[in-house]
Amino acid sequence: MEKLIIIGSGPAGLTCAIYAARSNLNPVVITGHNPGGQLMQTDVIQNYPGIESITGPDLMMNMMQHAEKLGTRMIYENVASLSKDGEFFRIELNNSDALTSSVIVYAAGTTHRKLCVPGEKQFSAKGVSWCATCDGAYYKNKVVAVVGGGNTALMEALFLSNLADHVFLIHRGDKFRADIAMQDKINAKNNITPIMNSCVVEICGTENVEYVLLDNDKIPRLDVSGLFIAIGSSPTSLLLKSIAELDEAGYVKTNGQTATTCSGLFAVGDVVSGSLRQAVYAAGTGALAAVEAEKYLGIR
Repeated sequence: MEKLIIIGSGPAGLTCAIYAARSNLNPVVITGHNPGGQLMQTDVIQNYPGIESITGPDLMMNMMQHAEKLGTRMIYENVASLSKDGEFFRIELNNSDALTSSVIVYAAGTTHRKLCVPGEKQFSAKGVSWCATCDGAYYKNKVVAVVGGGNTALMEALFLSNLADHVFLIHRGDKFRADIAMQDKINAKNNITPIMNSCVVEICGTENVEYVLLDNDKIPRLDVSGLFIAIGSSPTSLLLKSIAELDEAGYVKTNGQTATTCSGLFAVGDVVSGSLRQAVYAAGTGALAAVEAEKYLGIR
């Protein structure tokens, strides 16, 4: 029997572990097979308070080491199922192990959204990618394209512009949603070409991506070696579907203090309805969940 199990190892889950460990809750973090969450795929973070600039992997490794030094136990597995029987939760892992706990903090985050167009699945890892920092080096001196109009898409384009010969930035709208500062950086790059009011309708090639088709009469085709998709994320909330209330998009509903509609189950970070989708916000909700867990257990 564990006092507290945290599902997810992004900034929300690890901050919760740090605070819970300092309160002697002996937290267990189920990291998943890709510890660190989506920040592990972020090249540079420049808006985390007190840290002028740091890579996503460095920030997450620092958090993980901090949590472990305080006594947090890490389990590098994925969760197969989560259920509640009376006052206790039961977690079954993909390796068939099982754990029981009084309190669960759910910090599973989100997964990359897909275009759902012909060729996307066929050329996954063969020219189609969702992570420029992971795969960008393969496209040095080549021509690539990025799909999206938010901060992530523009950040991907900027990163790739330092490796690729040219970067096309494809956005379905007539203006980007990204911060003005990010847009200014894009405009200052002479090897990034925005293509507005356009959507990718097909990804084509033989063994690898060779070109993409657009719903644009003036530019119906782009010859590229790689396509990086950055169009947002979907909540990883399927495990909670039968035990907690979700909103229409599948994000977890809370009372604003991290508590879900299931007693003893708290949700934090990007998976929560109304989340700011920022590392500092996620960390804050993780700290709050640790305090709320203490209250629930009657410790605070």
